[in-house]
Amino acid sequence: MKKLQLLFLFLLLSLQVFAQNPEWIQYSNGKVIRSIVIEENYIWVGTNTGLVKQNKNIGEPVFYNTSNSSLPHNDVISLAIDGSGNKWIGTDGGGLAKFDGINWTVYNTSNSGLPDNKVYSLTIDGSGNKWIGTWGGGLAKFDSTNWTVYNTLNSGLPDNYVKSLAIDDFGNKWIGTIAGLADFDGTNWTTYNTSNSVLPSNYIYSLAVDGSGNKWIGTWGGGLAKFDSTNWTVYNTANSSLPNNDIFFLTIDGNGHKWIGTFDGGLAKFDGTNWTVYNISNSGLPDNDVSSIATDRSGNKWIGTNFGGLAEFDDTNWTLYNTSNSGLPSNEVISLAIDGSGNKWIGINGGGLAKFDGINWTVYNTSNSGLPHSNVYSLAIDGSGNKWIGTNNGLAKLDGTNWTVYNNSNSGLPNNEVRSLAIDGSGNKWIGTYSGGLAKFDGTNWTVYNTSNSGLPSNEVISLAIDTIGNKWIGTGGSGLVKFDGTNWMVYNFSNSGLPGNYVLSLAIDGSGNKWIGTWKYGLAKFDGTNWLVYHTSNSGLPNNYVLTLAIDVSGNKWVGTYDGGLVKFDDTNWTVCNSSNSGLPDNYVISIAIDGSGNKWIGTIVGGLAVYKEGGVVSVEKENNLLPDNFILEQNYPNPFNPSTNIRYSIPVETHRDASLQMVILKVYDILGKEVATLVNEEQSAGNYAVNFDASKLSSGVYFYTLTTGNFKQTKKMILLR
Repeated sequence: MKKLQLLFLFLLLSLQVFAQNPEWIQYSNGKVIRSIVIEENYIWVGTNTGLVKQNKNIGEPVFYNTSNSSLPHNDVISLAIDGSGNKWIGTDGGGLAKFDGINWTVYNTSNSGLPDNKVYSLTIDGSGNKWIGTWGGGLAKFDSTNWTVYNTLNSGLPDNYVKSLAIDDFGNKWIGTIAGLADFDGTNWTTYNTSNSVLPSNYIYSLAVDGSGNKWIGTWGGGLAKFDSTNWTVYNTANSSLPNNDIFFLTIDGNGHKWIGTFDGGLAKFDGTNWTVYNISNSGLPDNDVSSIATDRSGNKWIGTNFGGLAEFDDTNWTLYNTSNSGLPSNEVISLAIDGSGNKWIGINGGGLAKFDGINWTVYNTSNSGLPHSNVYSLAIDGSGNKWIGTNNGLAKLDGTNWTVYNNSNSGLPNNEVRSLAIDGSGNKWIGTYSGGLAKFDGTNWTVYNTSNSGLPSNEVISLAIDTIGNKWIGTGGSGLVKFDGTNWMVYNFSNSGLPGNYVLSLAIDGSGNKWIGTWKYGLAKFDGTNWLVYHTSNSGLPNNYVLTLAIDVSGNKWVGTYDGGLVKFDDTNWTVCNSSNSGLPDNYVISIAIDGSGNKWIGTIVGGLAVYKEGGVVSVEKENNLLPDNFILEQNYPNPFNPSTNIRYSIPVETHRDASLQMVILKVYDILGKEVATLVNEEQSAGNYAVNFDASKLSSGVYFYTLTTGNFKQTKKMILLR
């Protein structure tokens, strides 16, 4: 009995090591570098999509964002490290965070004396006080207990928008604002601007102090200034080799050389006499917008760029480092589709098309494929698995290998800007264009509907949906909603129906045939064919009246993407809002949504990249190897018993008697009474070996059963959840 108790205790203890799946996962492109600070062998990099810890020696990055840490905002504008090794992180809207390597402490306007949540500059004085420049709230001093705020009302600070900070050898604080430069000695303020000094511009973007006490001042529009506390020297494109008068950043290396990051002019080195300019044409610099620079103990320069990521320069060689946690080419994800194998197809504004299979990323653009334009507005996948891609320069078809492009020169496509796509039950492609109306393509013939030859009220077709009886529902830009049954046209607008606004951005149809209509400025409407219901910020939990995208899950929940209001779930009674403040959503501008067979929501945002969300934990279904099994297999879950998550593996063989390469696979979990508690897989899958994680953190202890169903195969196994 004692041995059994010990075994039971061992099981309980060992099960604690299996981590719960996160509810949110973020994928982003982190090549926009905001700030850099160096801590011995680590480079801490602030990007617009989170914080990156880069190991100098082995190049292994660690990514922190709002979905996997307590970072309060993904746009990391400023960084500093104190004498105890704590990282101080200034964000663009989430306040200030302190990270000791394990624990996070967040300071914002609600819980501290921080005067504004936009922290654009940071420095730490010899006494360990943190000096915090905010964008609109002035300057704050924090001694780890007390806050002191300096602004235009209570001090000599010339403006409350503080962009840069530096401290000289006397402890004086030099403060760069958008209205000039201030010197604060702890008691007295001295202000320098274009009216009372030779300062070439009042917009002070960057500051550095050299070993002789000279202040180096990078301005926006006025070039570089040197101030020795008496005399001013100005360097600009007219009197020096400075490549651009807009200066992002300054630093001074151990030899006293000034390193100057400019806007679109590259990187300049100035030794007091000679200038050396590095740009994308003459060096390994990845981008000419140089936003941040830091120098390590070996004299290597770490250079952050606005679009090209992070580079290391040892005065001879250039090395690029990865600061992205995905293969996304850009963070503006404007269209999404999921194929029968579970691959995600991601349309990027300006970045082309990306495919993500859960592990690997493949990017298609105008340089490496037949994609006709880098703006991918719409996506659809037909019954044969062909991808149909609507771009700013025509329609493309990708069959997995070959590209076919249709445009207004070589086909019946009426306009090259393809904003929306839908495929009917007969395989016809319905194509909404920006100014050419609606086109139908059956693979051979084109039929065009426009304001001249049909009942279509506008040639700007923004959204499309097809109901179960084949009616086409067409959202227009300014002329309302249209129903087309193949013969007759019915127009619904603000004047003749309950439609709240005539600009219809998004459409979805639920299992009962109700049409859900997202409008620009006027909220969400439901239409059952007779009655209209309108939801907006005044009468519901909808956080924003600009509804950019819609999706409906297998339970009938409506998922609503809004413009600056985040993501909303509506179950016909309750509204649940996810935004960048209360969840792992990286950005409140949600422009595309797709739902996979495991119920994961794939969410495209305008500036935050791609997010995945599922209540209770994202389900990851991964193909495990390339060996094709001979038989259907459902393995025993491991660990078992488990708490709170376990892995279930199964195998799908090749079925030679079938023509289709894909098979419908359903994996569900039931409680001891036979009630369904989770659907882990509900999609077509190719032959192979798979693993899926089941998270039971919201379930009570007990016996559960999981059942795999595919074709004629059905098998059930038992598992035990121990709390």
